[in-house]
Amino acid sequence: VKDDSGNWKQSSNSPTGKTASFKFLMPGKYTAKSSYEVYYPGKNGNQDQVTISANQTQTEPNTTAHFGTSGDCGIAKATRNATSHEFEFALDHKAAYLVFKPYTNNDILKHCYLTKIEVTSDNDIASTSTYTLDPTADTGAGALTGTGNGKQIVLETKGSGAYANGFPLTNTSASLTTNGAYMIIKPGTHTLRIRYWVRDKDTGIEGTITKLIPSHTFAKNEYVNMEADLQIKNYDGDHYYMWDAQQQYWYGYEWTKHLSGNTGQPTLNGKSSSNYAQSSSDPNNRWYNTSYPGWGISNLATHTSCKNLPNANEMSWYCMYGDPRWDEDELWTTMGHLYKGGMWFKKKSVLQAEGHYNTEKSADGSTDLRTAYNVYTNSNSSINNSGLPSAADAGNYFYLPALGYYESGFQWGVGISSYYWSSSAIAWDRNMAWALNFTRSSVFTSVTNRTVGGSVEPTFE
Repeated sequence: VKDDSGNWKQSSNSPTGKTASFKFLMPGKYTAKSSYEVYYPGKNGNQDQVTISANQTQTEPNTTAHFGTSGDCGIAKATRNATSHEFEFALDHKAAYLVFKPYTNNDILKHCYLTKIEVTSDNDIASTSTYTLDPTADTGAGALTGTGNGKQIVLETKGSGAYANGFPLTNTSASLTTNGAYMIIKPGTHTLRIRYWVRDKDTGIEGTITKLIPSHTFAKNEYVNMEADLQIKNYDGDHYYMWDAQQQYWYGYEWTKHLSGNTGQPTLNGKSSSNYAQSSSDPNNRWYNTSYPGWGISNLATHTSCKNLPNANEMSWYCMYGDPRWDEDELWTTMGHLYKGGMWFKKKSVLQAEGHYNTEKSADGSTDLRTAYNVYTNSNSSINNSGLPSAADAGNYFYLPALGYYESGFQWGVGISSYYWSSSAIAWDRNMAWALNFTRSSVFTSVTNRTVGGSVEPTFE
């Protein structure tokens, strides 16, 4: 409070625990006016200056004990009681509050713990400098004003004892008592990307589940319900094919039919089985399309597995202009196992709007990969340094997991790399076709043997 001399004064006492009301002892002289502005800047604030922390910590579910250090703040008008001559006020909080209530029905996630929640905004929600508590802002109602420079806040959800590994995810519906978590942000209109970090304490695998929140006005002194059903995208393992084969690589020997042994589809890197197609006489029609019309002649897929996939030219545009970004942390499952690792690419509609998409010509603007040869490789800094799309741009990208591949009956590269078939065979070799291949450090259009069991599952949009 500013006393009658205009000097800032701070109360000589403060609550030591939860209480509905409290009598603050304030040094200074207060006789000139019947009311005074009271400022609560939080533990890390000073006078009317507030810092909303980019790193917040909650040590047990459903507690707000961390608010004071995280950036909770407020203003009030203290009015003199005519009888007691004491000043009375009710604090009007000026921060916004996110209330996270995650739950899951996923059997794998039920054995995991929530270790932190990462929120990224399209504009500032925190600051390493300060905001100002201004009682004259917002038509006199008071507000938190100023522009910060922090677009991300991370709330750590770990403590001790039962919460040493994080908050449990054993609940199938929202439960504040199980894992309710609170985050303080600057009020305003924000587009948010929320990444829930979960960890399996037995395997040590830790990764993210991402939710996108469209533009919303987060009002001061508002608790916003962020209830979230945590689900992991599952890729069923039935969409590996030799190029343009009529049936999938492990048709008749799917992993779901051979769970008790290794006679069928391998489900782990480095494992193998001999029950794959080894010649064009394969009775299950799993061998690749052997069509070869001749040197330099376009040879497109004709079977359901590959005919509707992007052609080689389109793949080159994703490679060179799709702003590929490796995501080390987004979790997904396939064939009963938890993985992470994949690549974000700009959507087809975005590339078209930017003038970087052509079905007839490849990324150099002149070569047609359906009849000619020109390999494209992209290993720019956005791949090497990783980095997700910004929260504002997240809706312009799609995600491809690193589903690996099969070769000679072996499974390789799951969580590390991937081959995604195109609808185009190579025009100068009867045994090769075009694929989009990526690792954590590069993306390239790949001349790939048609016998490889590549992916055809996700859409490129």
